Amino acid sequence: MTALAAPVSTAPGSARPPAARRRTSVGWLRERGMGATVLVAAISTAFGVALLSATGYLGAALTANPLYGGSETLALVIAILGVILLAVAVYVAAIVTANTFATIIAGRTRRIALMRLIGATARSQRSEVARQGLIVGAIGALIGLVLGTAGTAAALPLVDRLAGASTEFSVVQPVLLVPALGVALTTWAAAWTGSRRVLTVTPLQALGGAVEQSRAELSARRGRNVGALVLGIAGGALMVGGIVLGMLTPAGVVVAFVGGLLSFTGVTLGAASLMPPLLRATGRLFGKSVAARLAAENAVRYPERSSRMAIGVVMGVALVVMFAVASESVKALVAVSGGGEVDEAFNAMMDSFSGVMMALVAVSAVIAAVGLVNLLTIGVVQRRRELGLLRALGLSSAGIRRMVLIEAAHITVTALVFGLVLGALYGWVGAQSLLGSVPIPPMWSSPTFVAPAIPWLPAAVIVVATAVLTLVAAVAPTRIATRTAPVEALAD
Repeated sequence: MTALAAPVSTAPGSARPPAARRRTSVGWLRERGMGATVLVAAISTAFGVALLSATGYLGAALTANPLYGGSETLALVIAILGVILLAVAVYVAAIVTANTFATIIAGRTRRIALMRLIGATARSQRSEVARQGLIVGAIGALIGLVLGTAGTAAALPLVDRLAGASTEFSVVQPVLLVPALGVALTTWAAAWTGSRRVLTVTPLQALGGAVEQSRAELSARRGRNVGALVLGIAGGALMVGGIVLGMLTPAGVVVAFVGGLLSFTGVTLGAASLMPPLLRATGRLFGKSVAARLAAENAVRYPERSSRMAIGVVMGVALVVMFAVASESVKALVAVSGGGEVDEAFNAMMDSFSGVMMALVAVSAVIAAVGLVNLLTIGVVQRRRELGLLRALGLSSAGIRRMVLIEAAHITVTALVFGLVLGALYGWVGAQSLLGSVPIPPMWSSPTFVAPAIPWLPAAVIVVATAVLTLVAAVAPTRIATRTAPVEALAD
């Protein structure tokens, strides 16, 4: 029972025991989705702490090195790279958190409506959700701060031994509070954003259960669709501008980065309109069995729920593919400039850099994976009555398991293909806007065209990882879906 469902009053003259009040006040922390939100906040904070510590350590090492000590540009590039990666991780965590709270609110529809029925305002209910977001964000940020600092303190002596040098660097610094505060505040803001559905809940919905917006309701939501379209167009224009500016200066990559961020934000806002056609196309791949048709219809019937599950996977895949494609495109360009001969030393350096970058970006993919597992589990819990009705109508437990598994596969396959396409596009735009002004032999003149190159090995790894994620994400929901007896589920 959550805080939103807590009784407003007791009988006159009575008072609940202190222990009962404490259980009521923190009981919402045990609600499905809250633990995963704490985990997302902890991962994001620990990643931020590790990045700031790593960039600070590298800066100290460069300063102590007589060869590079005077290079302020190199130190600045390292610092900017750390900030960008931290911003990406926090951005992904914010979207995952907002989607999680939006799904939680859909499951609380009946309880929120009951509170509205007895006089509570929508704004007070939304403020309560935002307060819960701040609390779980602060808990996760504190855990991440402690774990990130402890992990850094344990890793630095090993780094010193491997480097054969001793760098004076203090692990505990006030700047490490920045990612913790940023993640806590971002989680609070994401909870506030995800809880906007509270404003539309009416007292009459107290008779229902979890309510997701249908396709007709989403199509009537023009403000958000227009906002998504504006952001998409603005982001696309900035990416084109970055490519054009990149023919004059490598600074074009900054403009292209901002354009990519805006365009993907537009994709995120408009995902509920973008995903249904893609989901319909993917649904044909799973055959025409009862389980497959039910899974396909479930994925399309409430596109907002499906898009929340898919968008995190799209982000994770797109980020990893973006760096892989950018690196491979640069390698292909250098090979062309050398008359088709491959410079093994350069390739090894680029592979190492790309590997490090993709490993760092993989943190965002992990956050997205946690979001998928969490949202799929919450969705199955909130659909207990629907699943119980299917069981009562004769669908077996094995059929329910297949339906949930196919639904998870349906969403992840669609997200995988969409993420691969977006990642390849963003990766090429990044490489072109960065290197378009660099003269390349044999012409030795700019602008230079960077042909997109697809790294097949990383792409194959991503496909396999997504398949594993689908299986892992479906384990808990399928167990939940078949554990409850039909009569018990229908009684909810």
